[in-house]
Amino acid sequence: MIPLYIFIFIVSCILLTFSSKLLIDSLTKLAKFLGWKEFVVAFFTIAFGTSLPNLAVSIFSALNKIPQLSLGDVIGGNIIDLTLGLSLAAFISRQGISAHSRTVQGSSLFTVGASIFPLILSLDGIFSRADGFLLILAFIIYVNWLFKKEDRFKKIYDGVPKIKSWRSLLKDISILTLSTILLIIGAEGIVKSASFFAQTLRLPLVFIGIFIVGIGNCIPEISFSIRAARESQDWMIMGNMLGGVMIVTTLVLGVASIIYPIEIKDFSTFAIGRFFLIVTAIFFLIFLRTGRKITRKEAVFLFLIFLAFVITEIINQIVT
Repeated sequence: MIPLYIFIFIVSCILLTFSSKLLIDSLTKLAKFLGWKEFVVAFFTIAFGTSLPNLAVSIFSALNKIPQLSLGDVIGGNIIDLTLGLSLAAFISRQGISAHSRTVQGSSLFTVGASIFPLILSLDGIFSRADGFLLILAFIIYVNWLFKKEDRFKKIYDGVPKIKSWRSLLKDISILTLSTILLIIGAEGIVKSASFFAQTLRLPLVFIGIFIVGIGNCIPEISFSIRAARESQDWMIMGNMLGGVMIVTTLVLGVASIIYPIEIKDFSTFAIGRFFLIVTAIFFLIFLRTGRKITRKEAVFLFLIFLAFVITEIINQIVT
């Protein structure tokens, strides 16, 4: 049985990665066809596209009454995005990742606040449906702030082919539909296999979510950021990472909590994740607001935080 579920998990991860790439490409083309600007694509369209695997896993884990898997995915994903994801992009970028835009600076405050907000809601040991509605409300407030000023829509993105005919439009809509179906299949496979691993290996679902599911779902964001770093598109990197963290922390976790309240059963694993998420958020904000960029030296520090997080969680599981 174990080899079968390992196979299912690997295939599901491949489906998530492949379908996410198709989604991002088709969404970007449709956004340009509709006349949306680079800001919308970077901070909403692509970030939302790369967050769809998290949302799919969140919905299916909640429907299967194991929402702790989604909680681990959110915690692990945020830490991985803000440490491993940004550090890899900064290493590849020639002069680090710049963040001089006022919008990026403001969005970073929202992102850090959104990362810490669920930790406050979890102090009573459960994410209730009321907490879920509060998280979705925070997402709505963020989106309202994001799109309320016209000057955030002036920069036009390049490098994306135009949709020149209705035939091409229908093709991209078909790709969008197909990739969504593949995404759903991949998410269901991950939830089922992760549940099996948790029961067989006697590991907490939060731990499975943090490392196995969390790392798998971060592949789209990291791969996109690496591609953007090679082309020196710092705006797109920050938009993808900040928007992705914001969407996952508020919308994804909120939806899971509303479908099925999340009870925190393993406080040690969750406490470690909560501690490192706060540390990551604090240093990320300091680096971003002091030099208005993520330098390679700061990227090394973020990468070390990621390693410390991984080692601490593994040691905790061995000890317990």
